[in-house]
Amino acid sequence: MSTGELLDIEPVELKFPFELRKQISCSLQLSNKTDDYVAFKVKTTNPKKYCVRPNTGVVRPRSTCDVIVTMQAQKEAPLDMQCKDKFLLQSVKAINGVTAKDITAEMFSKEAGNAVEECKLRVVYVSPPRPPSPVREGSEEGSSPRASVSENGSANGSETRALIVKLMEEKNDAIQQTNKLRQELELLRRGVNQKGGGISLMFVVLVGFLGILLGFLMKRA
Repeated sequence: MSTGELLDIEPVELKFPFELRKQISCSLQLSNKTDDYVAFKVKTTNPKKYCVRPNTGVVRPRSTCDVIVTMQAQKEAPLDMQCKDKFLLQSVKAINGVTAKDITAEMFSKEAGNAVEECKLRVVYVSPPRPPSPVREGSEEGSSPRASVSENGSANGSETRALIVKLMEEKNDAIQQTNKLRQELELLRRGVNQKGGGISLMFVVLVGFLGILLGFLMKRA
C-alpha cells in the first residue's frame, strides 16, 4: 500500500497472472483520506498495451474508488517473465462537487502551481494459479490421488517383472531339458543303427515326448 496525504493506493504493484492470447485484468483501490474531493489521473509508459477504466476520476471525501487495469492479449511471453512497464497515478485536491467531466489536464500541472501527488506503480507478471487436482470418490481423507496412482502403478510393474522373470526361467529350463533329450535321442539312434536293429519302443516314446515339449515351449514363448 502507498500512503500519501490525499490517497491510499492498494496495491502498488499491478500483478497480472500472465497467459498468452488472453486479456488479463487487475484492480486498484483508491481511498480518499481527506474531507476534500480528490481528482486523479492514471498514466502508463505503454498506453497501447493497457486499458485503464477510469483513467481519470474523482474520489469523494472519506470514500473509495476502484480502477480496473486490463492488459491486452499478448502473442509472446517476455524474457524471464520480467516487465518494464510502469504506471503513474497523480492526485490533486479539487473543488467540492467536482465530477469526472470537470477534470482537465491543467489540474495536474505542477507548472501551474498545483500540489500534485504522484505514485509510481510497477507491473509484475505472476504464474496463473493451477486448478486443484480432482479427488477420487472413496479416497481416504488426506491421501493423495497422485500418490495412489503411483503406488498402484509401481505394484503392477513389480508383479509384471516377477512374472516375466519366472517365465524366462521356465523357458531356459525347458530349453536345457530339450537339448539333453536331443543328445540322448541321438546317442540312442546311433546305438540302434550300429546294432542294425529296428527302432525300439523307448525311442518312439522319447520322440513323442520331445515333440510335446517343443510344442509347449513354442506356446509359452
